Amino acid sequence: MADVVLIDAGTGNLRSVHKALEAVGARVTRTDDPGLVRRGGRLVLPGVGAFGDFMAGLRRRGLESAVLEAVGRGVPLLGICVGMQALFEIGEEMGTHRGLGLLPGKVVAFPESLRAQGLKIPHTGWNFVAWERPNPLQKGLEDGGYAYFNHSFYCAPASADTVIGYTNYGFPFACAVWHNNLLGVQFHPEKSQRVGLRVLENFLQWQA
Repeated sequence: MADVVLIDAGTGNLRSVHKALEAVGARVTRTDDPGLVRRGGRLVLPGVGAFGDFMAGLRRRGLESAVLEAVGRGVPLLGICVGMQALFEIGEEMGTHRGLGLLPGKVVAFPESLRAQGLKIPHTGWNFVAWERPNPLQKGLEDGGYAYFNHSFYCAPASADTVIGYTNYGFPFACAVWHNNLLGVQFHPEKSQRVGLRVLENFLQWQA
């Protein structure tokens, strides 16, 4: 059984993520204690709501420095939804906000032009994840699969080298990233049934 520290920034209900991790064999410690995050051997950073509020929650609790320290010593981390967005340098939701800066790039709004295509904002519901290249999350999902999304902003990485998965919503956007000991998914694994549980299980088995 893998030990996982589930980071609580205080901006959302983490119960469903907690339960999904337990369902694939994790022993989960849910915490907003920076000390536990620093000592963690495997981290999950889930987030919902606005980018700026999420980052403010991390900083208010002293979790930003704890995450950066843990990642710096090579601890595997999976960012989920806003937790993936937080890995980047800048988020443009409701103003300009500084992220963790672990990956180069920005988090930007879906363009209003999508509405002319009959697409709604936020992007909500099931959509196909197409893997860009072999990566730690795709074992058992080599042909991709459908996952559940709910977001109005998306990640625009500065380098395509970090992108391991795309989803099309009027245009292809990065929905999964990987760099060294960092992984991120824009979709919600805890709501994505078979595909989501397999992604979480693959993260637990990954040796960064």
